[in-house]
Amino acid sequence: MKIQRVSSKWAKTKVILSNRQLAVFIPETRKYSLEALVELLGIYGTVYIKPDRGTYGSGVMRAEQRTVHLSPSDRQPGSSDCALTHGIVESDVVVEQKVMYILRYAKDAEAFSSPQELHAALLPRIRGRTYLIQQGIDLLCHQDRPFDLRVLTQKNLSGAWETTGMLGRVAAPQKVVTNYHSGGSIYTVRNLLKTHMIPDEMNATIQKLKFMGVKIAAQLETAYPGLKEIGLDVAIDSHHDLWLLEVNTLPSIIVFSSFQNKSNYRKIRSYARAYGRLKKARPASVRRYKRAKRH
Repeated sequence: MKIQRVSSKWAKTKVILSNRQLAVFIPETRKYSLEALVELLGIYGTVYIKPDRGTYGSGVMRAEQRTVHLSPSDRQPGSSDCALTHGIVESDVVVEQKVMYILRYAKDAEAFSSPQELHAALLPRIRGRTYLIQQGIDLLCHQDRPFDLRVLTQKNLSGAWETTGMLGRVAAPQKVVTNYHSGGSIYTVRNLLKTHMIPDEMNATIQKLKFMGVKIAAQLETAYPGLKEIGLDVAIDSHHDLWLLEVNTLPSIIVFSSFQNKSNYRKIRSYARAYGRLKKARPASVRRYKRAKRH
């Protein structure tokens, strides 16, 4: 059977949300609209806006609702004292509170004074395509840069789901995504977690990640029986809760070869060959015979 791929993030999210045990790992996610933008920014302060179909973090944007404090010197010329009705007093100086809306993408940022202005700036980037808006997660950081985790789960030689690989992805400076293809750096999961957790908690978290991979794969398989491999993008917040950001049904395998110990990578490749992702290696005798014929 051909390996099944599912490109729609929204379709995969709905299948996982139908399982109450797994729904707790999903940040609030909706199809993008102005109404959803206003409501989720009001609740969470930060949201991610991403294409329903796409890879490598392409097209992902972050929007933030921030309250800034303006002193009289920051006020625009001609502004009236009526504008300070909702201000606060600091050391006998009235300071205006103003809500701003920040849009970040790649390494750029723009500021807007209303969600409607923010929405208008997003529309040319969305261009009528289906986009999702997702609750922003306050990621743990490594050397002041946020990171998330990639969890690889595959069908093993017995046809059962097995979590075979994990790695951490640290965002490039000022980037809104952590992807390796967007300049992110690859680390072992233990290397990233050891500064945030004691050994017992770190081991328990790693086991939970393995459990997530197997359970989410099994749940997706109920709707997509041709799946053979998935890659989970998992965030860990400041409370050490786990959040499933999205699932990739064509996960990168080669990235796991970057670690010094290659034994796990060899297992990943052997499973991939067994279910048809990679071509099976030819016997050495066949390779020698073909080389002899060329000479």
